[in-house]
Amino acid sequence: MKVLANDGVSQAGVDRLVEAGFEVSTTNVAQEQLADYINENDVDVLLVRSATKVRKDLIDACPGMKIIGRGGVGLDNIDVEYARSKGVHVINTPAASSSSVAELVFAHLFGGVRFLYDANRNMPLDGDTRFKTLKKSYAKGTELRGKTLGIIGLGRIGQEVAKIALGIGMRVIASDKFVGDADIKVEFYNGQYILVNLETQPMKTVLAESDFITLHVPAQSDYIIGKKQFDLMKEGVGIINAARGGVIDEVALIEAIESGKIRFAGLDTFETEPTPAIKVLMNDRISLSPHIGAATTEAQDRIGTELADQIISILRTEHA
Repeated sequence: MKVLANDGVSQAGVDRLVEAGFEVSTTNVAQEQLADYINENDVDVLLVRSATKVRKDLIDACPGMKIIGRGGVGLDNIDVEYARSKGVHVINTPAASSSSVAELVFAHLFGGVRFLYDANRNMPLDGDTRFKTLKKSYAKGTELRGKTLGIIGLGRIGQEVAKIALGIGMRVIASDKFVGDADIKVEFYNGQYILVNLETQPMKTVLAESDFITLHVPAQSDYIIGKKQFDLMKEGVGIINAARGGVIDEVALIEAIESGKIRFAGLDTFETEPTPAIKVLMNDRISLSPHIGAATTEAQDRIGTELADQIISILRTEHA
């Protein structure tokens, strides 16, 4: 059995598959050459992240493919239902990267309330000549403790974000079309924990009451946050998007920042990824990262081993 991890996979995942008798290739094949490569090399399993697209044409062109695996949460780069209608298994790892994404949200939040996104731009340029001026300009930071965090999308990642927020003393409110409530287990290093039940609320309530807002929703056909939603928010709110590009109207975001409605934003995903808009990249009140929510060693190891375990289970069952 042959596995092509076209967008890479952790060494832990490779080792697990090799131990089970699979041949694993981590060659990165260009999208237009992928079908030929899969067929010429008798690839049984294709593993992707977000870069490689697995659409109907590729599925039709590769009748020998048995499994398509996505290392991560979203499956928007795969024609899932079509693949399954053709008897191809589609798997992913929805829980493996939740903690890593949640921690990145707070990296942006902590950096936002203390202006680190801007200080890290200006200190290398002017820190030796304008130190006192910069100190004064960044002197009105705020604490997260005691503030209200609004979570839009209370799935696995949203719940991980809630755990951190509760742990540092924030009030947490959430909105979700499909989740009515969730028991949030806030765990501590010594094995102790507390359970906090969160009941979701209408989105307009979350928008109106939150000091900070973070989005955790799948890819959408339209914006979740646009001018209408910005108008409902408090003055000076901070907003984070580590979900999918296109869930925030970036033109409306820039306008909201310039008007003072939005104090700062943190973006890990972008509308026009992988070529984000220059106005977004150059705005001095946006904290930026290049879609690295799941890019931790721990998350990638979990993703790799979880994919491997699913592949082994599926193919062993079929050949039993």
